[in-house]
Amino acid sequence: MIGLLGATANGRRNATHLAESWDDARLYEGNPKEALRQAWQECDAVVLFLATGAAVRLVAPLLQDKRTDPGVVTVDDAGRFAVALAGGHDGGANRLAARVAASLGATPIVTTASEGLDVPALDSFGGDLGFKIEDDQDLAAVGSALVSGEPVHLASDQRWPLGPLPENVVAPENVEPPLIFVSDRLVDVPCPAVVYRPPSLVAGVGCSRGATAGEILALLRSSLERAELSEKSVASLASIDAKRNEAGLLEAAERLGVPLRFHTAEALSAVETPNPSSVVREAVGTPSVAEAAVMVSGADLVVEKRKSGMATIAIGRLPVRGRLALVSLGPGEDALIPALARDALAASELVVGLGQYVDRIRHLLRPGTRVLTMPLGDEIQRAEAALEEARAGGAVALVSSGDVGVYAMASPTLELAGEDVSVVVVPGITAAQAAASLLGSPLGHDHCSISLSDLLTPWPAIERRVEAAAL
Repeated sequence: MIGLLGATANGRRNATHLAESWDDARLYEGNPKEALRQAWQECDAVVLFLATGAAVRLVAPLLQDKRTDPGVVTVDDAGRFAVALAGGHDGGANRLAARVAASLGATPIVTTASEGLDVPALDSFGGDLGFKIEDDQDLAAVGSALVSGEPVHLASDQRWPLGPLPENVVAPENVEPPLIFVSDRLVDVPCPAVVYRPPSLVAGVGCSRGATAGEILALLRSSLERAELSEKSVASLASIDAKRNEAGLLEAAERLGVPLRFHTAEALSAVETPNPSSVVREAVGTPSVAEAAVMVSGADLVVEKRKSGMATIAIGRLPVRGRLALVSLGPGEDALIPALARDALAASELVVGLGQYVDRIRHLLRPGTRVLTMPLGDEIQRAEAALEEARAGGAVALVSSGDVGVYAMASPTLELAGEDVSVVVVPGITAAQAAASLLGSPLGHDHCSISLSDLLTPWPAIERRVEAAAL
């Protein structure tokens, strides 16, 4: 929840606007000092419509720990600037400042070193992917090397769609410091290092009626420890749908803070597992619950089932889903490139597209972004190249002019894509829309639009469409 406080008429007006626009915001009224104390206890972040100096005096007595304090954003009385005042990374103030600015038409002001130098913020690195940072890491030492341009080594068991990284972040032949280490494995790493746990593991759980959360968690933790795997990397639990109301299982998932997913006996019995049981088949209609639940979740089994008195656990490693953004660049004017498109480009480590389209947006790409251009006529090859990189775990943008879904790359790419890649379509403005509006004849009411390009559509089909439209 985001708390909103205003001390002046303009401030209260802008705060009210955000409260009405955002589902996750609440307006706090009354004395600003008392309202802030209440919001501090109840909210994840706070937006103060106050001068920065006044905000500092109000906030200072409440600050305790940057890892738990709410993020604080201040907005001037005219609504021109949104300043990330405190908790830029841990408290989410940097992101919130950008969000406030977008809603009010203001300018976000962010002063943290990582944003200023366009390098990753280590305390939130991979946060959008679900990474969890280990306790007591060498954030200061590795962060200093990162912003100073010194070589920082990145070692990861799997490729993740992290987006573009600075040139001084390199993949080493041997693990050496200063180090960013991404793994679900419990191994010693050289210091200074920052260790991140990705959401890469799923635990399949079978249990008898009445099994307690304590027994399930104890078995899970002992199984992880024996396999030298991190509990922080457990992304979900999975079981048979007959256990949907099993209190101990539900409590175990809640205590871990992960989702609990259920599969039917039919789905579980369809996979071949290393340790089937006729007793389990008689009881629930499938010869395996724990191991089968792991495999049906799409994971590779890394820990075969282990049992306690009333519970069974198996553990699997999930494949990484890369990201592909199908990005619309609009009709040609920089001002008409959508904000969502700019965000998608900034988050992509590879941009694929027709050469003239990529050239239009090179200035929007972050340092470290690679580009792949292909000539007109190679539309299918472009789609395949983008998907191949995303399937390998990359963060990719495939760009088109106008709207990517209108006579562009979205349709052929989506036809080729599978569930192994996360695909997002970023809409845009077509040349037809822009030209019609600029000429004073906007496309209102019904209209017909037919592409005359025969790159992907046979010319006889185009002729038939034109004739039909003319009737």
